[in-house]
Amino acid sequence: MSMKDEGPGNGDQGSGVRDQAGAAPEVPVPDLAANGTPPPLERAPLAYENTAFLNSADGRLIRIVAEYVEPLARFRKEQIQDTVVFFGSARFRGREEADLDLELLENTGSSRPAPSDEQPASIPAIVEGTATDLQRKRAVAAVEMARYYEDARRLAQMLTQWAKSIPSRRHRFVVTSGGGPGIMEAANRGAREAGGKTIGLNIRLPFEQAPNPYITPSLNFEFHYFFMRKLWFAYLAKALVVFPGGFGTLDEMFEVLTLTQTQKLAKKITVVIYGTEYWKKVFNLGALVDTGAISPKDLELFHLADTPEQAFEILRQGLTENYLVPEAAAAKARESAPPPPPETDLVTGTIDDFVAPELAKTRK
Repeated sequence: MSMKDEGPGNGDQGSGVRDQAGAAPEVPVPDLAANGTPPPLERAPLAYENTAFLNSADGRLIRIVAEYVEPLARFRKEQIQDTVVFFGSARFRGREEADLDLELLENTGSSRPAPSDEQPASIPAIVEGTATDLQRKRAVAAVEMARYYEDARRLAQMLTQWAKSIPSRRHRFVVTSGGGPGIMEAANRGAREAGGKTIGLNIRLPFEQAPNPYITPSLNFEFHYFFMRKLWFAYLAKALVVFPGGFGTLDEMFEVLTLTQTQKLAKKITVVIYGTEYWKKVFNLGALVDTGAISPKDLELFHLADTPEQAFEILRQGLTENYLVPEAAAAKARESAPPPPPETDLVTGTIDDFVAPELAKTRK
């Protein structure tokens, strides 16, 4: 997790010299009037309107808090109770089903294509023998990645259609992605096609990028701090679906698995790893068990799936058993219990009784 702050105002760290970005600009001392009275002074800006201060190193704490409070306010307004997060490669631009070609992007989430020598080979180039070995390998992989795009799109559709049928005054199990292209776009696209709200948690990167067009506009976020973006991925998530991807996908997947393994989350998260053949080539978890690095029971922290239907059934069962059934039982118990005295409601209630959306609890 990178906590590097690329914003203005880093020049003061470790230098012993105070950054003056947050201070009022220096102005020449005005000449006194003949009677000795200085001229009228302009009003100073309010602290929260002082952009120089907010963008300085001294304003970093406020920027971090803003990336917690502002998304929370929007989630409340949009009545988002919980999410299902989709992770996967953001290094390709999906095309329509009839065209299995894929265009690799310059970097994760970038809007610019990679160089031509890194692109999958075209059929004519393979026939003519002009394609490189890397291009031929990527041509084969492109067919698989196109399938994963459509599978993620289909799974998001199925999940959203089911979630919309759940009686609730808030939106349940809202499909959420990192907001970029590739698998993230496919997830947002499928949810939108099913008529549901869908969230994009984008991150500002030092190259040209743009959120995919399928995100619900009021739920389109852009973060500066990676760790705040990670918080919102995990905070509302009740399930995680991991499609084939690279460093970012691995990072997010193992972070959630580690939080679950160490019981740092006081909730159950259903984790689905999609694409068995791909992931078997990427890592060997059996070797970690054989060497004692992880326990055999740690392999039960996730499920493997290879079709949208299989993945959906795993999600539906996990979300129903872990949340919908207990919630229904708790609601029934509240109906039969006598109401508490009105004057003690606020005193005896917890923050979870008054904060919406229902936020995931973490262990103390």
